[in-house]
Amino acid sequence: MPKADPLPTVHTLKNGVRVVCDPIDGLETLALSVVAGRGARSEDEARSGWSHLLEHMVFKGAGERSARDIVEVIEAEGGQINAATGYERTSFQIRALKGGLDLGSSVLADLVLRPTMDAGDLVREIQVVGQEIAEAADTPDDHVFEMAQEAAFGGQPLGRPILGTDESIARASTETLSAWRAALYAPDSLVIAASGAVNEAELLALAERDFGGAVGEGAALPTPAAFTGGTRTTSKSLEQANLVFLLPAVGVRDEAYFALRLYAEILGGGMASRLFQEAREKRGLAYAVDAYSETYADTGALGIFAGCAAKDAAELARVAAGEVQGMATRIEPAELSRAKAQLKASMFMAREQPLSRSEQAAAQVLLFGATLPTAELAQQINAVTAQDIIALGQQILAPRRAAVSVLGPKGALKAADAFQNALFA
Repeated sequence: MPKADPLPTVHTLKNGVRVVCDPIDGLETLALSVVAGRGARSEDEARSGWSHLLEHMVFKGAGERSARDIVEVIEAEGGQINAATGYERTSFQIRALKGGLDLGSSVLADLVLRPTMDAGDLVREIQVVGQEIAEAADTPDDHVFEMAQEAAFGGQPLGRPILGTDESIARASTETLSAWRAALYAPDSLVIAASGAVNEAELLALAERDFGGAVGEGAALPTPAAFTGGTRTTSKSLEQANLVFLLPAVGVRDEAYFALRLYAEILGGGMASRLFQEAREKRGLAYAVDAYSETYADTGALGIFAGCAAKDAAELARVAAGEVQGMATRIEPAELSRAKAQLKASMFMAREQPLSRSEQAAAQVLLFGATLPTAELAQQINAVTAQDIIALGQQILAPRRAAVSVLGPKGALKAADAFQNALFA
């Protein structure tokens, strides 16, 4: 077992902002993440896409810096700046050389707490996000996932695209978006996490300087999600059919979380997985086929994606259903061992990257109130038994509910019913 890293230290400022310091010896670079524990899942339908639009808008100007100044001042010192909006978190990130913590903290604080929010910029950025929405709709292997998400969590925030719609983002004004910023990035859900060439005393001083004055009340916590299931199909003239099958699973806080991760790995996590071997290697039904787990605070989904010829879509759907059924009855020792090795390898590899560490630390603090020792997580993975995965497989099937999306030639659309019938008939 690799030597355990020292556990990052976690501090809380008087206003509730939490600070995580995770130094790594011998590095000449650092990563700084400012993460808000709210995202698209906090939106109602009228504000769908506002969290992502806001992420765009803060880069148009913040504090005393213009849009160009924000990127130039970071890049001039060898750094990189980025951001991402998810359903449950919004993250602003900087990678920098050793000594870049002061500048990075100042810039990220301006983005999160002091964006300019110019009306002319908003008009242009709504157009830009509209193009992003159109691009996603024109990209089959993006759009098919949005279709599946809507089928799985219809009528709920998790069922709406993070990008929103043209209509919903057009409703935003600088005033309403500023109010949304105050609710989304409120101090109770902010975590500042730094990893790499960082000094704890410096980080705490900078966090107090730049974020200690943040005030405001956050948006209400989202209501629990319910996996509704259903079918979404779209006929489109494409060379390939794109298929997504989702089944209800557990959330990241559930004791069966690692069983779910291992389930997905065995089912379709690599070239030795059941789906890859059966659907591609043995039957030649698909070039791309894999399984994955999507987890949120309170719920999750087990997913399968495949791209195939339209004539093979229904047969591929039946094969996928058969492999899901098999996961509820039999797990071989060798495949469980492989899955554990793969999951631990990905976890330890992520620990070798400062940005992955800072993002992971922030997410853990938001979810659990503390960072989790990697060695303990590895022990939890090792403790999962074949029977644990079989029990989870039975739990996944028990509601007799699936969300299926098919995008492609008309002949492929019958794959939706083929999956449902094969799985539940």
